[in-house]
Amino acid sequence: MLLVHPVTEVVKLIPVLIVSVILGTNTGNHLWGLIALALIVGFALTRWFTTTYRVGPTHVELRTGLIQRKKLSVPRSRIRSVDIEADLLHRVLGLAVLAIGTGQQADSGEKFKLDALAAGAVPELRAVLLAHTAAAPAAAEPATVDLLRKGMPEYTPREIGHWRASWVRYAPLSLTGFAIIAPIVGVAFQYGIGQVLFRSDAVHSIEDGSTVFIAVAIALLVIAIVVIVSLAACTRYLTTYFGLRVLDDDRTLQLRHGLFTTRQITLDLARFRGATVNEPLLLRLAGAAELEAIMTGQSPRQKILPQAPRAAIESTLGELLAPRGTRGFASASGSAADTTVRQQDSVSGPGATLGTAPLVAHGPIARRRRYTRALSPILIVAAAMLIATLAGADFSPWWWLLPVLATPVAAALAADRYRGLGHTVLPATGSGPAWLITRSGSLDRDRDCLEAPGIIGWTVRQSFWQRRAGVATVVAATAAGKKHYLVLDIPIEQAWDLIESATPGRLGTR
Repeated sequence: MLLVHPVTEVVKLIPVLIVSVILGTNTGNHLWGLIALALIVGFALTRWFTTTYRVGPTHVELRTGLIQRKKLSVPRSRIRSVDIEADLLHRVLGLAVLAIGTGQQADSGEKFKLDALAAGAVPELRAVLLAHTAAAPAAAEPATVDLLRKGMPEYTPREIGHWRASWVRYAPLSLTGFAIIAPIVGVAFQYGIGQVLFRSDAVHSIEDGSTVFIAVAIALLVIAIVVIVSLAACTRYLTTYFGLRVLDDDRTLQLRHGLFTTRQITLDLARFRGATVNEPLLLRLAGAAELEAIMTGQSPRQKILPQAPRAAIESTLGELLAPRGTRGFASASGSAADTTVRQQDSVSGPGATLGTAPLVAHGPIARRRRYTRALSPILIVAAAMLIATLAGADFSPWWWLLPVLATPVAAALAADRYRGLGHTVLPATGSGPAWLITRSGSLDRDRDCLEAPGIIGWTVRQSFWQRRAGVATVVAATAAGKKHYLVLDIPIEQAWDLIESATPGRLGTR
């Protein structure tokens, strides 16, 4: 860590080093750059001398800081997830970072991190920190626990999802490439690259050329942007999700992935409340989707599978949503064929039904509201243009192409939004709870599968226009995931039946 800390701090403070070098060059004193580098390295070295941690019988403690000392303490009984991360430098030195999650820091993005751990000791430490989530009684004596375990078969985590290299073709269909390129382009234009480009001779030659030449130049620019954005998205996809494996041992869900920086995320299945199938428009048209877990104390969008074919999403979804008692596991003495049969049985069981269950349409009023919302802005713009024309305003007739071309696009969007709108409630069975399934959206469509026992409250909400139309929005409140899941524009007479069927007796007397 005497090497890792300085390298990490120097990389993070590269802008400070650049400013110091520029300042030293302008003033003729080239030592400014070396002074800044020495200060950064010296500060980084103090982190190794001032950081200590201890894993005790009841708490995990961490002390950090030189000028302002800080002591963090986490009860081991509150630990809900243990993540392992190792960038390229950590891996070369045989080190790893262990991040402890208690659920309370999930919203702020902060985690209790133990750095500078030997990579070989991390798996055992993770098992110790998550021992309280095991099925064996935590308060039992060690001898009693050993006797209980001797009568149980040895199980190994079963793979329920596996990344394929061919999935990288779906990476450009998301907006991650634009998210990577946009800040870089913004910083470049902020530092004057725009003026350099627009004043260049090439730009002036295009402006002096024909309309066809300008159109070709714009088309080439668009193609170049699409290619760059696609390459950026593919690069991020490969470096982040390379080698992804999703393992399930019936009490924890383990995610392992990464090319340069490897990550191992362990999630407590006792906090699992459902799953979300995210289907952005471009991914949906390509027959792909993303899978996210709905868990308490975790990120609202805890990704399980990135952009992947719909068949792979449905397979992993079926495994995740299957009742715990029906999950198949690979016994240490079992054969691979037996494991495959168990997996197929689980995929075709209750979990698969949740992922493919038909949804109830919300009726003609919901359809009308979709079209009204999509077409109203266009009508307002067209009316404003007509009033301006009658008032004597002079503008090109080409402007009328805007509402004319936008109308079919808005109508198609409204139709797709209505097709994506729906819900259903699957009643409880002898082996599993009831489920609320709701879907909405077009450009970014989510199909949420939420366990009914995880719902802690209901809200039936009506806006002014919803009251006039006789529809309502039903909100299912939960401590997991996005905290609230919406059933949009459902007929008001069906709202109470929905609540009663999902959580019988919760509605009370109205």
